[in-house]
Amino acid sequence: MAVRSVAVKKQQTAPEFEQLPLFDTHPEVRLDFSHVREALKQGYTKPFLLVDTSIVRTKVRRFKAAMPRVHPHYAVKANPDPRVLATLIEEGAGFEIASIAELDLLLGLGVPAAEIYYSNPMKSRDYLQYAAKRGVEWYVLDSVEELRKIASVKADARLYVRIEAPNIGSDWPLTGKFGVKNEEVDGIVAEAARLGADLAGVTFHVGSQCRNPENWRVGIQSAKRVFKKMRLAGLKPRLLNIGGGFPVRHVKPIPSIEKIAEVVNHAIRDMPQGVRIMAEPGRYLVSDAGYFVCRVVGTATRSGKRWMCWDAGVFGGMIETTEGLRYDVLTDRTGKPGPWCIAGPTCDSVDVCMRDETFPEDMQEGDFIYVANAGAYTTAYASSFNGFPLPEVRVI
Repeated sequence: MAVRSVAVKKQQTAPEFEQLPLFDTHPEVRLDFSHVREALKQGYTKPFLLVDTSIVRTKVRRFKAAMPRVHPHYAVKANPDPRVLATLIEEGAGFEIASIAELDLLLGLGVPAAEIYYSNPMKSRDYLQYAAKRGVEWYVLDSVEELRKIASVKADARLYVRIEAPNIGSDWPLTGKFGVKNEEVDGIVAEAARLGADLAGVTFHVGSQCRNPENWRVGIQSAKRVFKKMRLAGLKPRLLNIGGGFPVRHVKPIPSIEKIAEVVNHAIRDMPQGVRIMAEPGRYLVSDAGYFVCRVVGTATRSGKRWMCWDAGVFGGMIETTEGLRYDVLTDRTGKPGPWCIAGPTCDSVDVCMRDETFPEDMQEGDFIYVANAGAYTTAYASSFNGFPLPEVRVI
């Protein structure tokens, strides 16, 4: 039976970025489709994500080989399945968290609290107290208010400030909600010195699915300037966290991790050996390892438009399609391509994944949908809203 890849609408990008060279020089891995066929032989009752942990291992090793001085701390939110986390532990990865549920998950797997970085810039006091009690040492902040809150809960906390960084060329810019602007850094440094707080590091994020390696260079240079300010205030900076955003291939060209590493390795070449350098890859380590499988539950024609309803929509794993993520979607049909609107199964009008996207015109109820490179932010985002079941995670 043939499997056909389906094109998805192109997302707009900044004109200035379109002029930059795009590198696609290194072969990218993908879960072999034969494993999906084998998984379906075991039966299908609801959507599932099939994950190959050997690919997760490959991605960790490739990241380390490309940037030997940058220690990967996996962003647990990307895919918190315990079997995925266990694989990452075996490969020597550290971890970053945003909640105490993620903390408890890691501690239950034997991860030392000292290797867990609390990278959520806004934390409740209760969460801070719990994390401090369990032994977490490192906490991020991006405001004077958060600095004071952490210091009041754990006076000896090791702190790192999240600064704003350029997000040009990223599919999801993250500036606005997070990150201290340059003119606000002095106030945080001064307050840390006044409180006697151990403000010891700087972090930034270049935006999710970043296809512009220059963002990392600019972020690192900005961090160095903050380090200088910290030293002048009597603080002792010893952590540089270059965040996440390392891209995976869907249908757009991307710079390989090796190409990004050329920029990063050059930018950190003069960093003192006493400074720990880390990153927070999430999507990069797990996305390529997975195929998300769901099914067509029905089709309809409304006002001349063809609609296709899947058993996994915005609330069931496909939420990133609403933000413009271009998955490589495959089907078994080989009919003439035509426009479809894709919806999920819930009775909520926002449960629409795509509009006027190209799929074979002969798609029918019961057909399977195969979403490639979907190991990140599918099952992690899914909910049981409206009574529909959570997708299953199958690991090979």
